[in-house]
Amino acid sequence: MTAQPVLSDWIGRREQNSDVVSLRQVVGMAAMFDLPEEPALGEPLPPGWHWMFFAEIARQSVLSKDGHAPRGGFLPPVELPRRMWGGNRLTFHGPIRVGEEIRRESQVLSVTEKNGRSGQLALVTVKHSYHAAEGLALEEEHDIVYRSAAKNGNKAPPGEQPAIAAKWSNLVDPEPVFLFRYSALTFNGHRIHYDAPYVTDVEGYPGLIVHGPLTATLLLELVRREVPSESIKTAVIRARRPLFSGSRFRVEGLPTESGAHTWAVDPEGFVAMTADVTFS
Repeated sequence: MTAQPVLSDWIGRREQNSDVVSLRQVVGMAAMFDLPEEPALGEPLPPGWHWMFFAEIARQSVLSKDGHAPRGGFLPPVELPRRMWGGNRLTFHGPIRVGEEIRRESQVLSVTEKNGRSGQLALVTVKHSYHAAEGLALEEEHDIVYRSAAKNGNKAPPGEQPAIAAKWSNLVDPEPVFLFRYSALTFNGHRIHYDAPYVTDVEGYPGLIVHGPLTATLLLELVRREVPSESIKTAVIRARRPLFSGSRFRVEGLPTESGAHTWAVDPEGFVAMTADVTFS
């Protein structure tokens, strides 16, 4: 009988990859966001756009049922079937410029297993360090949440309304083509974002799920639109509830003493994600 892998053995595991900040992808992101001007070579990459790069790339024949690369290499072989984006903590040190090659050093910081309200959970936290031509450009801690299979549907966590009134607001329509274009730009094969029968029949959600990093980037874009003269130094992003295609939501926020507090509000008026940023 084969022994089950011990997930904690993956703590400390490292890998290193390189990628090129493709002008084509950056222009595609600008088009998806309906920005009036196309980016150019040499320009700094806006905050949150780095999630287009360093995609998991695996041969078609080895993909998991959910469309992701198989686990057990760099990431631990968590057997729970559902994978979600939990949040990020970002520290910006310098520019990543369009057209340049960047290197990413990654390390598994922690693996935590527990029983939650809706079943078993595993939380994997990974640290990424991005190195560009001018040195260390970005440090990121990323939380990946794995959950057990849905039972009798997939109820959303309890909702919480925004505690304060917004000064900034933007309406987002996450229709299927919008989600597809983001999946294409990020080479994201996760079926919960484009395969409606899979996400409803297998994972138990009511519709296609908006990508976590897409919502986070929309929050950072709100700050960039409202305070264009400021440079974001840090961002703490927390996912609260899923957002679904077919239901418009709002990204909202307001300035704080050191930066900005932003949030995404679902159609029920509940907070789906928050992003707290500080300025340089």
